[in-house]
Amino acid sequence: METSSQLLSLDQKKEEDVGTSLFHCHMKQRRLFNPQEEMKFLLHRLIVVSSLPQQLADRKDLGVHYEELNQRLQRYYQGDAITGLLLLYPTCMLHVIESSSEVLVSLLQDLRDMQERPHCVLIEAPRVLVMSHDLPSRLFQQWSYKVLNVLARVGGMLSRDGPEEEEEEDTDTLVSTTLSMLLKLGNHLLKATKGSKMPLGSVLDEVPEMLVPQDILVQLLSREDLLSPQQYLQAYHTPLHILIDSERTWPPPEQLRCEF
Repeated sequence: METSSQLLSLDQKKEEDVGTSLFHCHMKQRRLFNPQEEMKFLLHRLIVVSSLPQQLADRKDLGVHYEELNQRLQRYYQGDAITGLLLLYPTCMLHVIESSSEVLVSLLQDLRDMQERPHCVLIEAPRVLVMSHDLPSRLFQQWSYKVLNVLARVGGMLSRDGPEEEEEEDTDTLVSTTLSMLLKLGNHLLKATKGSKMPLGSVLDEVPEMLVPQDILVQLLSREDLLSPQQYLQAYHTPLHILIDSERTWPPPEQLRCEF
């Protein structure tokens, strides 16, 4: 018969066996970084770009659209906070959204639905830059939007005549540059607005050099290797078909049947 000390050691061994997977180690790290975090959902970040139609008279209409959509989503997905930043350039937009996967899929569905409308005046030809999963922390503390009146940047200089002819970067380089600048901008906003009553728009006005140049976004919108919201959702909802080793047998199973 097993003694109480032996049973205790067995229970401890079971706990060690159960808690030694990569998943458990990762969740322990998250709790160490933020012990007060409610582990209700994993945090994800979506970054999309889109052209703005010429018939869009007031870019604030798009900001109002997302304000109302975020309010509806937060009422439906209670507890799934939405943070991020919507930058409205003269000819395009850059949108960063942080929330649960359900919220981000709903935002992609809204983009797809707007694009499929016959006379949509808010967005045009949206593209998904990045979907980042299971983030340790948020880059933004709230969601907000900003209407920008910026000049195109050329070779580190500002030009009123638009970008000159120059060698275009590949898509990976453009995406990497965009993500790097957004990360620096998010960290700056976090420090600048912490304990301050200064509006976010005023902070952005003080650091125009930290904004992603519009000409980079225009180049990204012309790249066919970036998925549209419809293409991304189609891939998202398509089940994986994994070919296991047992299916690589020869001859095929059909030829192994015996006929009597």
